[in-house]
Amino acid sequence: MQLTGDRFAAGTAVSGNDLSTLPNFPAEIRAPAGTLSGVSSFQLHFADHDVLTPGDAPDVLVAMNPAALRANLRDLAAGGTVIVDTHDFTKRNLVKAGYPADPLADGSLDGFTVHRADLTALTVAAVDEFGLSRKDASRAKNMFTLGLLSWMYGRPAEPTLDYLSKRFAAKPALRDANRAAFTAGWNYGETTEAFAVRYEIPPAPAPAGRYRTITGNLALAYGIVAAGDRSGLPVFLGSYPITPASDVLHELAKLKHFDVTTFQAEDEIAGIGAALGAAWGGALGVTTTSGPGLALKGEAIGLATMLELPLLICDIQRGGPSTGLPTKTEQADLLQAMFGRNGEAPVPVLAARSPGDCFDTAVEAVRIAVTYRTPVLLLSDGYIANGAEPWAVPSAASLPVISPDFATGPNEGDTFLPYLREPDTLARPWAVPGTPGLEHRIGGIEKADRTGDISYDPANHDKMVRLRQAKIDGIAVPPTFVDDPGSSDLLVIGWGSTYGPIGAAIRQARAEGLKVAQAHLRYLNPLPADLGELLRRYPRVLLPEMNLGYGYGGQLALLLRSKFLVDVQSHTQVNGQPFAVHDLVEVIRTQVKGDR
Repeated sequence: MQLTGDRFAAGTAVSGNDLSTLPNFPAEIRAPAGTLSGVSSFQLHFADHDVLTPGDAPDVLVAMNPAALRANLRDLAAGGTVIVDTHDFTKRNLVKAGYPADPLADGSLDGFTVHRADLTALTVAAVDEFGLSRKDASRAKNMFTLGLLSWMYGRPAEPTLDYLSKRFAAKPALRDANRAAFTAGWNYGETTEAFAVRYEIPPAPAPAGRYRTITGNLALAYGIVAAGDRSGLPVFLGSYPITPASDVLHELAKLKHFDVTTFQAEDEIAGIGAALGAAWGGALGVTTTSGPGLALKGEAIGLATMLELPLLICDIQRGGPSTGLPTKTEQADLLQAMFGRNGEAPVPVLAARSPGDCFDTAVEAVRIAVTYRTPVLLLSDGYIANGAEPWAVPSAASLPVISPDFATGPNEGDTFLPYLREPDTLARPWAVPGTPGLEHRIGGIEKADRTGDISYDPANHDKMVRLRQAKIDGIAVPPTFVDDPGSSDLLVIGWGSTYGPIGAAIRQARAEGLKVAQAHLRYLNPLPADLGELLRRYPRVLLPEMNLGYGYGGQLALLLRSKFLVDVQSHTQVNGQPFAVHDLVEVIRTQVKGDR
């Protein structure tokens, strides 16, 4: 299902439509087939205009077995279309899915337009000439279905046929069978009288440029490579595989020709330790993880804070606590990113808002890390990581130059002081080991100001802690952009992947005549300098978050209330799914009316 959805999305992008996707799959490697827990789905929303979310309620559901029908039917729009592969609607499979009776015969689907077809049998017949086993032949039914849907929605066939030719180039029988299944599905839609309507969706208007479909994890990988190129630093990724961050490791492992080294460590601690060692050696050190792994990396992040070396830590958030929901999304790591270390160990925290924005956020995070000599935490989440959208490919020349400005010699007379700071950034020198004359002490015990020697002096410790905090507080953050049509009664503020649902809800609220403004934060530490004044400008402030804030009403809301003393109103959920637009619209209506 994930491959089918990915190829439909690719065809949609080629057609010039805007799109947003929501892959949804089990955490188990081999979840029980035919059960609700084993259902894998892929939701896609596309249009001839700007699309912000995968949609609340799909118009079409393709169900390959009873479990898929039962798991997803509740999401389908009233009067929607259901395409069912009848082949697996056996008594045994109905029982496994929890159906007391056959839903295709008991009238429970009367509110929908239902198309019944034995897609498996049609596929097996279409590929019969290629000599595949029955099992391998039936597996091509996803391509048959993709061909049918491509015909229904005017998606071009060539991108998928070309993809199949390349993917199965070493296996001609599978290549030709899958191509035949796709073509048969297309022809089935063309010739059968069951589908009376075929849709044509014109391209969405977009600035001229080169576009591609991109997921958040792929954009993050490309952003890291671009930052390495613009800084002139070799990229070193030390990482341990964890869902949903593993794809960043997979993608960077393919890019050795861009001076990228990937190291799959034996555990999370070794991964960040290797990345920090690479940073000490003059490379762009990067490590990737998800919530449980971030907890394990806490001590090494504190060490990076003490060493004051550039390091990028990417946290692709998922449902927690503990192992939690590995394949579902959540925004519950913000407080861990802010405070999840012993002692006073402040680090900058940035959050990407969409799949494509992961690229820009990665470049900016590296710029801050290198410029200010600090570890930086970049927050994404499972919704962004696995979701896809069209992305305008930037030119390398448009990206900022990031200067590592390595120390090359003594910085005070004939002496090298490793903790002598730049007056504008408070950054210390970055000295590559082995550079003559730049020998210095490094480690996790408190450093003496300027010399970097071990120091237990109370006054020195107080000074160094305050200097490290001042360095983070002094990071230049752009002013907050506010989308306000004028005289709004409510400001809806968000961070991370809530950008799309909030934006779509505000569009709908404004269409109803409600006065609503929107602001979205990329920089969470330090916060924009103008944010407090902005929050006080509005009678009401609403902050939707996919966390509970440990009972305090949202993690960012907790921080904003404590810092700015503004009565920020939280709207929270932790169901492993992105916000539904219609739910946010109802909350906005309530807030505008003043009924909290």
